[in-house]
Amino acid sequence: MKLKQRVVLLAILLVIFIFTKVFLIDNLDTSAANREDQRAFQRMLSGLRVALDPRLEHTLQSPWEIAAQWVVPREVYPEDTPELGAVMHAMATKRIVKADVGYKGTQLKALLILEGGQKVVFKPKRYARDYIVEGEPYAGYDRHNAEVAAFHLDRILGFRRAPLVVGRFVNLRTEIKPVATEQLLGTFMTVGNNTCFYGKCYYCRETEPACADGDIMEGSVTLWLPDVWPLQKHRHPWGRTYREGKLARWEYDESYCDAVKKTSPYDSGPRLLDIIDTAIFDYLIGNADRHHYESFQDDEGASMLILLDNAKSFGNPALDERSILAPLYQCCIIRVSTWNRLNYLKNGVLKSALKTAMSHDPISPVLSDPHLDALDQRLLSILATVKQCTDQFGPDVVLVEDRMTLSHL
Repeated sequence: MKLKQRVVLLAILLVIFIFTKVFLIDNLDTSAANREDQRAFQRMLSGLRVALDPRLEHTLQSPWEIAAQWVVPREVYPEDTPELGAVMHAMATKRIVKADVGYKGTQLKALLILEGGQKVVFKPKRYARDYIVEGEPYAGYDRHNAEVAAFHLDRILGFRRAPLVVGRFVNLRTEIKPVATEQLLGTFMTVGNNTCFYGKCYYCRETEPACADGDIMEGSVTLWLPDVWPLQKHRHPWGRTYREGKLARWEYDESYCDAVKKTSPYDSGPRLLDIIDTAIFDYLIGNADRHHYESFQDDEGASMLILLDNAKSFGNPALDERSILAPLYQCCIIRVSTWNRLNYLKNGVLKSALKTAMSHDPISPVLSDPHLDALDQRLLSILATVKQCTDQFGPDVVLVEDRMTLSHL
């Protein structure tokens, strides 16, 4: 064989080798990643039921210390949480040693200190489970049960970016009033035979108190994140104007995502993909009120978008507010792991999983059946939206690998 022919043959073999490496090996890696996604999904399903049990494996630690050690830049709690039930039991039962008005905001809440020094946010029940909130998708009071349901959906989606939430019944007369600050105590009143309070907030009114059933009030408690992880607040790039007749730029500019991609922290790192994960999460729960979001301070865009304040959710099961999905359909990118998880939840699995996850909560049933049915319907809309993107741009552009190794040392 002539030298020239040998060179050509070697060149062809080299091209074949490169082709094999790029396509076959990469496909093997992707398959391995997909298999890990499937295993993670099965682990999630097997651990869905969280029985509230006071027993701790680490008897030298309090439940609050255990929960604080879970927090890392990309997770609030780890995938494997055998002591989750013990922490949530403590949240639902530990003695309240102090009660104060909630941190500043638009909605009624109370800040409680539980035995052992742990801060939690208490949101009172304002609506019956089957009440339909009419009007704008962000209308109405906060829904305490929405916080509980959103936390468990966060577990099911595998995000693990929402602080722990559990339902709790409190006796306002014996548990709250004796330890309440003067500021909170001054907002208590009696309406008929019911003890009520209206707290301090932007929309709090003496004429619109939250009332217990007698002295017993149903609500949710959200675990305060450790003080060693201070939060930084950001304006959401797809936030609404909340002004009639005035549109935000994303509502009329089809190329808006291109502009977002050029600004920090969305021009690099995981933040834009977190925004899209959050849009999917918010669309499922019907939350059109995420005008701001929090991350950990000084993170330069590397830490997670924390899924705080989900109480403007599950207001109207018949309303599917598609504009919540704008980050997804305008950017047309999604994490492969998120895409895989959504597909695993098809065919009624999502509704069944969420119902199972919430079954042990003290205020169960947390959601009415129409809200659970709406989740499965909204999931189909998300999958259809991603398919439109892949049909237009191709899966290699739309499906983005973003897998991070997380440490809990």
